[in-house]
Amino acid sequence: MHLKVYFKKPDVSYRVWKVWLRNKDAFMKTIKVNFLIPFLEPIFYLLALGFGLGFYIGEINGVSYPAFIAPALICISMMYSAFFECTYGSFVRMYYQKTFDAIISTPLNVDEVIFGEILWGSTRSVINSSIMLLVVSAFKLVKLPDSIFIIPLAFIVGFVFSSIGMCFTAVSPTIDSFNYPIFLFITPMFLFSGTFFPLSLLPKPIQILSFAFFPLTHALYISRELTTGFLEWKSILSLIWLAAVGATLTILSINLMKKRLII
Repeated sequence: MHLKVYFKKPDVSYRVWKVWLRNKDAFMKTIKVNFLIPFLEPIFYLLALGFGLGFYIGEINGVSYPAFIAPALICISMMYSAFFECTYGSFVRMYYQKTFDAIISTPLNVDEVIFGEILWGSTRSVINSSIMLLVVSAFKLVKLPDSIFIIPLAFIVGFVFSSIGMCFTAVSPTIDSFNYPIFLFITPMFLFSGTFFPLSLLPKPIQILSFAFFPLTHALYISRELTTGFLEWKSILSLIWLAAVGATLTILSINLMKKRLII
């Protein structure tokens, strides 16, 4: 009975787009700053790691090292943009700006506010990864037009990390508490999901752990196949995993936030 409370079907309607539009309008006011970071970040990584360190590495799995890490940089952008938007961003809107309280005083309910936040986090994932895809395409490190499918993938991946971030927002007493999930969850994913070296080099238990619990591993597996143009049926399983986890955590995060805001 206790678990049913946390997985209760959310009460949402078309009004969730009002929350999305509000966040979009706020985002557009600082569009130049928001555009600059995802534009420069892949250039720095590619110059320092891809072409710098890559000079000594050569090829990995038949592709150059810059081409190997290019999809990883895009997936990392998906993860960071969605997760930080629904942790620090959502916490500021909830706790400091009291934006959630103001919206809930309108016909919108808590479920719609939180779902709208998750949708916006997913959109940030699409925006940032699209900019990074444009940059790595300029370096001719991805195969077009196959790589275009990374953009819809970014929404799914963003949905997963937005819901994860919202779960942490629901249980974090202070904004400083986000240091724990970043250090214990996000950073290990950044390092051990096959981002800068093949996952197969790690011990078998870590490989199993990565595929079982790290969304970035599945996102990177699909993205790497899209950027090289060689798709396998295993990508479908990773896509199903991401969709299932995203849907489950979205429901959980909405109910956790409802408990925090109402009870």
